[in-house]
Amino acid sequence: MSDSEDFLFEIGTEELPPKALRKLGEALESGVRDGLKKAALDYNEMRWYAAPRRLAVTVSGLVSAQADTIEERRGPAVTAAFDDDGLPTRALQGFAKSCGVEVDLLETLETKKGAWLVYRRAKRGQASRELLPAIVETALKQLPIPKRMRWGASKAEFVRPVHWLVMLLGGEVIKAEMFGLETGQTTRGHRFHHPETIYLAEPATYAPLLESEGRVMADFEARREAVRGQVMEVANEIGGTAVIDSALLDEVTGMVEWPVALAGDFDTRFLEVPPEALISAMKGHQKYFHVVNEAGELMPHFITVSNIESTNMEVVRSGNERVIRPRLSDAVFFWQQDRKQPLSALAARLERVVFQKKLGTLQEKSIRIASLAAEIAAQLGGDRAQAQQAGELSKCDLMTEMVGEFPELQGIMGRYYATLDGAPREVAAALDEQYLPRFAGDALPQHVIAESLAIADKLDTLIGIFAIGQSPSGDKDPFALRRAALGVLRIIIEKALPLDLEQLLKSVAGYYDAQGKVSVSDETIEHAFSFMMGRLQGYYVDQGIRRDLFDAVLSRRPTEPRDFDLRLRAVEAFRKLPQAESLAAANKRIANILKKVEGDIPAKIDPSLLTEASEQALFAALSKLTDVVTPMFAAGDYTRALTELAALQAAVDLFFDEVMVMVDDDALRNNRIALLNALLDLFMQAADLSRLQAA
Repeated sequence: MSDSEDFLFEIGTEELPPKALRKLGEALESGVRDGLKKAALDYNEMRWYAAPRRLAVTVSGLVSAQADTIEERRGPAVTAAFDDDGLPTRALQGFAKSCGVEVDLLETLETKKGAWLVYRRAKRGQASRELLPAIVETALKQLPIPKRMRWGASKAEFVRPVHWLVMLLGGEVIKAEMFGLETGQTTRGHRFHHPETIYLAEPATYAPLLESEGRVMADFEARREAVRGQVMEVANEIGGTAVIDSALLDEVTGMVEWPVALAGDFDTRFLEVPPEALISAMKGHQKYFHVVNEAGELMPHFITVSNIESTNMEVVRSGNERVIRPRLSDAVFFWQQDRKQPLSALAARLERVVFQKKLGTLQEKSIRIASLAAEIAAQLGGDRAQAQQAGELSKCDLMTEMVGEFPELQGIMGRYYATLDGAPREVAAALDEQYLPRFAGDALPQHVIAESLAIADKLDTLIGIFAIGQSPSGDKDPFALRRAALGVLRIIIEKALPLDLEQLLKSVAGYYDAQGKVSVSDETIEHAFSFMMGRLQGYYVDQGIRRDLFDAVLSRRPTEPRDFDLRLRAVEAFRKLPQAESLAAANKRIANILKKVEGDIPAKIDPSLLTEASEQALFAALSKLTDVVTPMFAAGDYTRALTELAALQAAVDLFFDEVMVMVDDDALRNNRIALLNALLDLFMQAADLSRLQAA
């Protein structure tokens, strides 16, 4: 037997969930890798495969067995192993007996803590073929499968019924039984093109043989690129460009073993409907890729990916065209029905839809959102009436036929219908942008009305859910409050909006109280504010900002996210200055001194009591810089202010080198405490630098 061999495991099933296929393939590889690592089995390379009816892993250059090791058992200490006559004690005799050897075969282990008797023996490494079945079985059990199923009379459970298993090491089968099946050396090809079994002589032939003989592209990534390339080529042939959504591409890749892309057409009359509706019908229902022209306009074509290479592809094409026609006809019907009345007429229907049992209906939510959006817009210099109108219309499109059929179009259809009703452009756009950002890195609302509405909507949900005691816990966040909180913070910070978060939360509480649905306590507001600060910390950690910098600013509790960001950026810049570490240490020292002061700290410094040259120099430098940086702090120019204050380092260091603060003379001591307090207060206008850690 060679020192290393290739390994293959394949599990053949009914069609696996296409959206989960990539995750299942990657998880299987990860599980096998972890198992090999735990078993100390080295290898050269590992690859995962995933197709609709199979998951597989190949490992090249897998060692044939674990390395031999030395097993060591430690016995009694030498001092307890022999009696005064040098004879083995009962403890030593018992240890030797448990090891199955005589006392004279034991060795001595010298350590810093003393010497012990030990028993060492060589342990032969276990063969890989003996370990692999358990490694694979554990990896399969750990796959991310939300709900496993049973089939037939078997008690075995998996994501789909299992039909065959392959487990090869080199050219030999590793015998094992799983899911009521025994492992073998044959796989199966394409369900239609090659349903017969395929004999696998060795693991290296797996993917090439499946593709050449079985008409199955087992490599998920290669198949994905094949789908992408074919779709782009077909689109080019019909004079357009395919819009390839990554999630749809993954899903289609998970549906086909042998991809064959082809184009289909639909009647141009369907183009009277907003393109998003047609695209939703094509993507959501049929998994088609849509095609656009050079201007980015939707063309009356689609591209589908078949799982067979038919002898008559025209039949496949016409079949897909026939299937999509009623879907698009439905979209036309919904569009025409919705346009029979203005969007505002649907507001009354919101009264019949519950937002949350304790928080009232969507109509009541819309009223609260409208009031808060108007308040925010006024603060930002926007049109209060337009923000009010946007809030009142914000949930109306949820009552339309189109959104009822295509929920992903909420907001988008509101924009279209409001535009047709003659609403101001900013109002119509806000109905769409209120849901931004939808995910990490997503775009933000682009104008004041949309920003106001997006913030109002998210804060209304957050405060309401917190008020009824259903704040997120662990992994549970059914109302997506973490995403809502981060969305609000991103809008305010990245759009540099001068908004006070705490005051906004209080305003939301007031609108809830006015409706009498739920009473929002000060404790709830503080809880919500703290929750959002937690999201803010995550936001900065993702940007590589150190936690101690965040804590330094948070300790000052700025309630304006924009102001928080300015302070944090200033501390980040200050931290890079050569004087930063010394001044941070000085701030920490001052804070510790002030904690020990009993009674009130003197408010003013008496220059006549500054007896030492170094404290006089610090007072002079502090007085001069206070006049310089105070207007900077007031203007939010924290970076310039802290940079100026860095010049105090030499004076501060000299003060602590030459001056004793806690002297017996009460007047001198209190005056020096007042000086240090003034120094600390100046830095505190930006952040608590005493919280900064050494680099």
